[in-house]
Amino acid sequence: MPDAVRKVLALVVDRHATRHALPGAVAAAVRGGVDRVQLRERELEGADWLRWSREISRAAHAASEGVGLIINRRVDVAMALAADGVHLGFDAMAVHDARALLGDDALIGVSTHAIDEVRTAAEAGADYVHLAPIFDPLSKPAERPALGPGVLTSLRGAGISVLAQGGLDAAHVRAAVAAGAAGVAVTGAILLADDPGEAARALRAALDGD
Repeated sequence: MPDAVRKVLALVVDRHATRHALPGAVAAAVRGGVDRVQLRERELEGADWLRWSREISRAAHAASEGVGLIINRRVDVAMALAADGVHLGFDAMAVHDARALLGDDALIGVSTHAIDEVRTAAEAGADYVHLAPIFDPLSKPAERPALGPGVLTSLRGAGISVLAQGGLDAAHVRAAVAAGAAGVAVTGAILLADDPGEAARALRAALDGD
C-alpha cells in the first residue's frame, strides 16, 4: 500500500495489559507492521518512567528505525527521548501548549470518546485522535458503551485523522476502515495474543485490505 494512503497501526503499550516481556513483544509487533508505538504509563515517575520508556523505545527502533514513538501525557519524557510526539488525555496540557514545546513537526494526538470531542480536538490543532471504544475493549473491562463503527462514518470530513480504538481484532479492523477510520490503535489485540508479531501481521493485512 502506498505511504500516502497507508492506514496507521498504533500499538498502545501498557505494562499491565500484556502476556509477554514488553521489549521483545514490541519489537516483534513492529516487525509485524506496527507504525507507531505509544507508551502509556501512570504509575512510574521520574527516572523510572524515563528508564522504562527508553527501554521500549530502543526495542522498537531496533526492529525498525522508521517506527514512530508517541508518549502519553508526558511532554518532558517526549522531549528527553526526542519522540515523534505526545498523546494527550483529558487531564493533560492543552494542545497549543504541547505544540509550543514540541514544535510544528511533532505529532499531537488526543483521546476522545464522542463526536464533539473529536471536533474540539480538530479545532485545537491536534493532528489525530483516538476515538474509543468503537467495540468493547480486549485489554480491560468496558467502561462505557461501544460507539460502533457508524460513528466513524459521521466523522468523515472532520478535518482530522481518526484512529479507531477498542476491541479491534482483524475482523473489526476491516469494519473500522470501511467506515472511514484513518487507522487503529490497539493494545490487547497484540500484547495479549499468543504471538504478538503474528497478531500485528494480521492487523496490518486487515488495514491494507489483504
